[in-house]
Amino acid sequence: MILNYKIEKKSYKATFCHNKESPDIYKALSNLYSDKKMILVIDKNLNKNFTKYLFKDLKKTGLEVNLLRVDGSKINKNKSFLFKILDELIKKKFSKKSVLLSCGGGVVGDVSALAASLYLRGMIYFHIPTTMTAIVDSCLGGKTGINYNNIINSVGNYYHAQNVFISKNVLELIPTREFLAGIPEIIKSGLINNSKILKLLEFNKKNYLKRNYRYLSNLIKLTLLTKIKFFKDDIYEENKRLRLNFGHTFAHAIEMSLKSKKSDVIRHGEAVGIGMLCEIYYCHGKNNLFRLLERLLVHYNLPTSLRNFKKSGYKERLEKNIYKNIFLDKKKISNNPRIIKLIKIGKSQIIEMKNKNRIKQTIKKIILK
Repeated sequence: MILNYKIEKKSYKATFCHNKESPDIYKALSNLYSDKKMILVIDKNLNKNFTKYLFKDLKKTGLEVNLLRVDGSKINKNKSFLFKILDELIKKKFSKKSVLLSCGGGVVGDVSALAASLYLRGMIYFHIPTTMTAIVDSCLGGKTGINYNNIINSVGNYYHAQNVFISKNVLELIPTREFLAGIPEIIKSGLINNSKILKLLEFNKKNYLKRNYRYLSNLIKLTLLTKIKFFKDDIYEENKRLRLNFGHTFAHAIEMSLKSKKSDVIRHGEAVGIGMLCEIYYCHGKNNLFRLLERLLVHYNLPTSLRNFKKSGYKERLEKNIYKNIFLDKKKISNNPRIIKLIKIGKSQIIEMKNKNRIKQTIKKIILK
């Protein structure tokens, strides 16, 4: 199965790879007009069984494969990671017709795509997402970036992978928590666009948790089609595409406030789930949409607050940090941060959060309850 789409008259695709060995990847790279040099930027934490199959496929392509192992933790989404890739490209004398293939989650994908866009003003770029959140969200849309001066994605641009490979093998190997962390981004697509997605999530939980590829690939396809619908005519996020940020203003503030040098305390998707609850609560209180979202999050054992993340004596400082970080959100165009107001399923609007007391109340009543 292939999803084809066009951006500014250029063709792109997402390819669903059904086998452990991936003839789709082999075919795409073998037939590519390039200088036959490739750099594979791969998360060193990936399952060894998957990397074994991938290396086997890449050896068949006839490309000279240069390996760069990286750590895809959120704390490493920074300029050091970016220049590590760029330094390697310069050292090995890659050209514009060389291939950068990234293999990892959202961090690896975002930083690799930024490096591919910057090196010689653009080289050939492919991507294999390996976390559920990356598979259903960040792998498409062309957003690149690094975090700088404690602001998420404050440096970046737009650069699309020519082909994104959705691998059955990857889906089977994703750890349980990482797999579930992608569910809120799927829920988001259902809420802003397609109620069918919400019904599928509600009634097919067993098949999704078993990683039944027939059921799961259809759910991923519907989610990615939603994303394509919102970004294809608004690449630079001037209006329509902003709706894909539903939940992200609060989510990014939560992530920045909980970051740790030792580990990813909260997954991006987990934060998005809580963030969507916050944005509905800020606009409407605990209405039917709030209860629907809360029920789906609980249905998939996902957090609805930070009560399981808080440390003793930490609550007051966390509250202040979240509030401060909300006002650093990159979507802000005035003094007030912007969020997505969900009016009903499939209908939303972009608003500014002007009520500071309501923001504080939302943090207390939802995030830190």
